[in-house]
Amino acid sequence: MSQAKVDRYKAEKANRKKTMKKEKIKSAIAAACGTVVCIAVIGWVGYSAYGYFHTQQKSSTPTQTEVNLNALSDYLNTLQTADSAVEE
Repeated sequence: MSQAKVDRYKAEKANRKKTMKKEKIKSAIAAACGTVVCIAVIGWVGYSAYGYFHTQQKSSTPTQTEVNLNALSDYLNTLQTADSAVEE
Protein backbone atom coordinates (compact mmCIF):
# COMPACT_ATOMS: atom_id res chain seq x y z
CA MET A 1 0.00 0.00 0.00
CA SER A 2 1.18 3.46 -0.73
CA GLN A 3 1.53 5.97 2.04
CA ALA A 4 -1.40 8.02 0.68
CA LYS A 5 -3.72 5.00 0.93
CA VAL A 6 -2.55 4.27 4.45
CA ASP A 7 -3.15 7.86 5.50
CA ARG A 8 -6.61 7.88 3.88
CA TYR A 9 -7.49 4.61 5.66
CA LYS A 10 -6.38 6.00 9.01
CA ALA A 11 -8.43 9.17 8.46
CA GLU A 12 -11.51 7.09 7.55
CA LYS A 13 -11.00 4.87 10.57
CA ALA A 14 -10.67 7.88 12.87
CA ASN A 15 -13.91 9.41 11.50
CA ARG A 16 -15.79 6.12 11.19
CA LYS A 17 -18.01 6.73 14.23
CA LYS A 18 -19.01 10.18 12.99
CA THR A 19 -19.68 8.86 9.51
CA MET A 20 -21.77 5.96 10.81
CA LYS A 21 -23.74 8.30 13.06
CA LYS A 22 -24.50 10.64 10.13
CA GLU A 23 -25.63 7.72 7.98
CA LYS A 24 -27.91 6.42 10.74
CA ILE A 25 -29.42 9.86 11.19
CA LYS A 26 -30.00 10.21 7.44
CA SER A 27 -31.67 6.81 7.23
CA ALA A 28 -33.84 7.60 10.28
CA ILE A 29 -34.92 10.91 8.76
CA ALA A 30 -35.71 9.21 5.45
CA ALA A 31 -37.77 6.54 7.24
CA ALA A 32 -39.63 9.17 9.28
CA CYS A 33 -40.43 11.25 6.17
CA GLY A 34 -41.62 8.15 4.32
CA THR A 35 -43.84 7.19 7.24
CA VAL A 36 -45.35 10.67 7.43
CA VAL A 37 -46.07 10.66 3.68
CA CYS A 38 -47.68 7.20 3.87
CA ILE A 39 -49.84 8.20 6.83
CA ALA A 40 -50.90 11.36 5.00
CA VAL A 41 -51.87 9.43 1.86
CA ILE A 42 -53.79 6.81 3.83
CA GLY A 43 -55.55 9.51 5.84
CA TRP A 44 -56.48 11.41 2.69
CA VAL A 45 -57.88 8.28 1.04
CA GLY A 46 -59.83 7.38 4.17
CA TYR A 47 -61.23 10.89 4.55
CA SER A 48 -62.24 11.00 0.88
CA ALA A 49 -63.89 7.59 1.07
CA TYR A 50 -65.75 8.56 4.24
CA GLY A 51 -66.99 11.77 2.63
CA TYR A 52 -68.06 9.96 -0.52
CA PHE A 53 -69.99 7.21 1.25
CA HIS A 54 -71.41 9.59 3.82
CA THR A 55 -72.95 11.79 1.12
CA GLN A 56 -74.29 8.70 -0.65
CA GLN A 57 -76.17 7.65 2.49
CA LYS A 58 -77.54 11.15 3.10
CA SER A 59 -79.45 11.36 -0.16
CA SER A 60 -83.00 10.34 0.70
CA THR A 61 -84.34 10.53 -2.84
CA PRO A 62 -82.79 8.03 -5.20
CA THR A 63 -81.87 9.15 -8.68
CA GLN A 64 -84.31 7.96 -11.31
CA THR A 65 -83.30 7.45 -14.90
CA GLU A 66 -85.79 7.05 -17.69
CA VAL A 67 -84.95 4.78 -20.58
CA ASN A 68 -86.71 4.83 -23.93
CA LEU A 69 -87.17 1.21 -25.04
CA ASN A 70 -89.31 1.90 -28.10
CA ALA A 71 -86.56 0.91 -30.53
CA LEU A 72 -86.04 -2.41 -28.73
CA SER A 73 -89.77 -3.14 -28.68
CA ASP A 74 -90.04 -2.37 -32.41
CA TYR A 75 -87.10 -4.68 -33.15
CA LEU A 76 -88.62 -7.52 -31.13
CA ASN A 77 -91.95 -7.05 -32.89
CA THR A 78 -90.25 -7.29 -36.29
CA LEU A 79 -88.57 -10.52 -35.19
CA GLN A 80 -91.88 -11.98 -34.07
CA THR A 81 -93.57 -11.06 -37.34
CA ALA A 82 -90.64 -12.54 -39.30
CA ASP A 83 -90.95 -15.80 -37.30
CA SER A 84 -94.69 -16.04 -37.94
CA ALA A 85 -94.15 -15.37 -41.64
CA VAL A 86 -91.60 -18.19 -41.87
CA GLU A 87 -93.90 -20.66 -40.11
CA GLU A 88 -96.76 -20.05 -42.52
